[in-house]
Amino acid sequence: MSRILAIDYGKKRTGLAVTDPLQLIANGLTTVETSKLMDFILSYTKMENVERIVVGLPKQMNGQDSENMKNIVPFVNRLKKVLPNIPVEYYDERFTSVLAHQVMLESGIGKKARQNKALVDEISATIILQGYMESKKFSGSK
Repeated sequence: MSRILAIDYGKKRTGLAVTDPLQLIANGLTTVETSKLMDFILSYTKMENVERIVVGLPKQMNGQDSENMKNIVPFVNRLKKVLPNIPVEYYDERFTSVLAHQVMLESGIGKKARQNKALVDEISATIILQGYMESKKFSGSK
């Protein structure tokens, strides 16, 4: 089978998560500088069979797009052009940063590590991916 790659797109850093080949488990992959993100994804998709890419959709509490959408839309459009055989979907990312901090607290990670924004971004991408996988499981689609 193939993997699903999730992206928590940020202005400076972007968190990435990926499923195992059977698409059972979401795991943090890494955090990369956003300026190097496209190169990383192109390299990763050459090494691994990626079936789909899920990009966190930043929404405000009122349902409006957040400010970061102006950066995400051009990135997603370019991604679709350079990887036309891999579908790209958005998935609501509201609360992922809050959940990432909560996960870090509950896991016993020390205060210094909790301040590591790259780790927060990677965990956020993992939460996005896990939520996406669960939504597909409950809806019966892939």
